[in-house]
Amino acid sequence: MLETEGLQLLETALNRLGQDSRQLPAFHTETDHERIGDILNDVADRLKGDFPYPHPLYAGQMMKPPHPVARLAYSLTQWINPNNHSPDGGRTSSALEREAVADIAGMFGWEIHQGHLCSSGTIANLEALWIAARLRPGKTLLASGLAHYTHSRISRLLGVTFDPVPVDANGKMELKAVQRRVERGDVGTLVVTLGTTGTGSLDPLPELLALKQSHDLRIHVDAAYGGYFTLVKGMKPGQREIFDALKHVDSIVIDPHKHGLQPYGCSCVLFRDPDIGPLYLHESPYTYPGSDQPLLGEISLECSRPGAAAVALWATQKLLPLHRGGEFSRGLACSMHAAQKLYDRLQGHPGYLTIFPPELDIVVWAPRGHSASSISQQSQQLLRSAAEENLYLSLVDLPASLVSAHWPEVTFDQNSVTCLRSCLMKPEHLDWGDAIWNILHRARG
Repeated sequence: MLETEGLQLLETALNRLGQDSRQLPAFHTETDHERIGDILNDVADRLKGDFPYPHPLYAGQMMKPPHPVARLAYSLTQWINPNNHSPDGGRTSSALEREAVADIAGMFGWEIHQGHLCSSGTIANLEALWIAARLRPGKTLLASGLAHYTHSRISRLLGVTFDPVPVDANGKMELKAVQRRVERGDVGTLVVTLGTTGTGSLDPLPELLALKQSHDLRIHVDAAYGGYFTLVKGMKPGQREIFDALKHVDSIVIDPHKHGLQPYGCSCVLFRDPDIGPLYLHESPYTYPGSDQPLLGEISLECSRPGAAAVALWATQKLLPLHRGGEFSRGLACSMHAAQKLYDRLQGHPGYLTIFPPELDIVVWAPRGHSASSISQQSQQLLRSAAEENLYLSLVDLPASLVSAHWPEVTFDQNSVTCLRSCLMKPEHLDWGDAIWNILHRARG
């Protein structure tokens, strides 16, 4: 079930890495391999109790297995364990990080940029909003009511006023509500989400950018989930315009550990203006010779960062370049098609309720019921029944104000409704659509 062929490739690469050209004196570290083996077997037994995240029948949370080349490159690098704070701690891995990040920036049309890798989307968004708060001091931060909860939490951490904006019937920021709020004159930064966590919705970036110049706004895009979809050809009407508009925003966050096929945690924050670097700089009692540009640790809030994450990302992008319509993007297109096929089946079945078509690869639906409370109970029951047949889904609570427009026949006896949600992130989900549907049919009864 788990891929192991790559272990031979790893052994070959390790032997190559160990051929040190500097002819250092040999040394040996004593290792109790027998005890380590016992512990590893114990770990393997414990991990058996986890969900089968790599399998196509796992269609729940945002969990995508890393590509074998990423897993192997990460493991290989761990033998020397570089720290990408500076070239002193990770000479090669720091250089590879700059190359890999430049490729991601180029994906959005930025030849000039400032950016680096982070340990998570939360930290990446924290950095972007910290810079925004320094450039727009005392100003309010706006985000969608369906934006990730981390934005309100980060705002509290930074001491910035946070104001959520209502969403329309498709889970997008309501343009008129944004405009009314911006016209009050106290907004400094607008967070636009491309791929909301709950529904995968894309906020209307081109229309929101129109407010940027007239109201001196910073536009930060949280594309942690959806950013890579800019590479997909043949999008639905309006989607290409949204992704093409990314080149005009001030900052972007994207998570390679989601659709970029990387191990956790590997996120990336990008700034269009390279001159934001001095906002990070600080006095340091130690120096790092041999660098003619700011150190990666000096332009990030995190100082020590794993060089292995950078090497794994670089290796993956070397194997699967970030080209529109290329092999990497075709995998993303398969996920989008898998989501659309599941949505079409659900929409055409009398036993289910749908909300709106998926924009990316997240599908939200529910068993048909007469009230919000009964739908919520049935959703939870179907989640359990499907898991008994090895199909793993997830749940999302959506506000009645969003769902009621799509379900006029439902009585909303509570303020929210629990729906089923599937992230069909794996390209294999396209081929496993029939198996997933058949299990749903049996689990529904």
